Amino acid sequence: MTAVLDRLVPVVEAPAADPKRLWAWAKLLVGVGIVAALVWKVGADGFVDGLRVISAAEVAAALAIGLATTVLCAWRWSLVARRLGLRLPLPRAVGDYYRALFLNSVLPAGVLGDVQRAVRHGRESGDLGAGVRAVVLERMAGQAVVIAAGVVVLLMSPARDVGLVVLAAAAVVVAGYLAARRWTGTGSRWRRTIDDVRTGLLARDAWPGVALLSALALAGHGTLFVIAMRAAGATQSLEQLLPIVVVALLAMGLPVNVGGWGPREGVTALMFAAAGLGAAQGLTAAVAYGLLGLVASLPGALLLVRRGSTGSREMVA
Repeated sequence: MTAVLDRLVPVVEAPAADPKRLWAWAKLLVGVGIVAALVWKVGADGFVDGLRVISAAEVAAALAIGLATTVLCAWRWSLVARRLGLRLPLPRAVGDYYRALFLNSVLPAGVLGDVQRAVRHGRESGDLGAGVRAVVLERMAGQAVVIAAGVVVLLMSPARDVGLVVLAAAAVVVAGYLAARRWTGTGSRWRRTIDDVRTGLLARDAWPGVALLSALALAGHGTLFVIAMRAAGATQSLEQLLPIVVVALLAMGLPVNVGGWGPREGVTALMFAAAGLGAAQGLTAAVAYGLLGLVASLPGALLLVRRGSTGSREMVA
């Protein structure tokens, strides 16, 4: 979530400054460092096995679950956008969300697809700022539900110490970002942000739908993660695996990844090891989930190609 905030807000508030660029590079280097540390400590076999364990059944499941979760998230985005006074039909939202998911998966920063959909929708709606804020709020809502779920299920985990560290890290990053925005932003800008949260997320006719859609989307992502774990050979009960899944999904929101890779694999390996299940198996499961997530986003690639060919025909005409 904070990665989205870091990259979306400057689009409409100020030109990119050198310190921000350095911070962006630093986050990417941390993500690369996590992956390198995993290869050093656990070995590269976990990454190779993550590809090997995926079968046609897992691919089909990824595409089906990906369709469901994308529709749910796009619906959430549409609800938030309407609360901010923007028109966003659901079919349009689904197409843009699919494209964003694919770009997030293949580009290093992991959030550039969200930047693209925010800016495009804002410009086409005639209010770039509102378009960006709608995407920020939509992603905030999803991450808030993941955090809430993490708090609820964490005590079930035998690896609760690792989970607490991840939760604490996420809380510190979010609090630090908000404090920095409050310190550097004007009073009117801060009040506008609070007003947007109240209007887009917390209003009586907004939060029930946003919360339900977020919970259902989380259930879909969690189901896909469990499928990846089963493919990696995990035979433990759902009660044992669920806390690991939720904390791993929460780790994905930390802004130190490369296209989503890094914290997810590190946290899953750590929690598998802490639960006595083996770090290598945890790494394989996380890699399998990452690859299945890429598969789930592939319709976005087709939509990008279609948009490109449509744009080319329009230019020729």
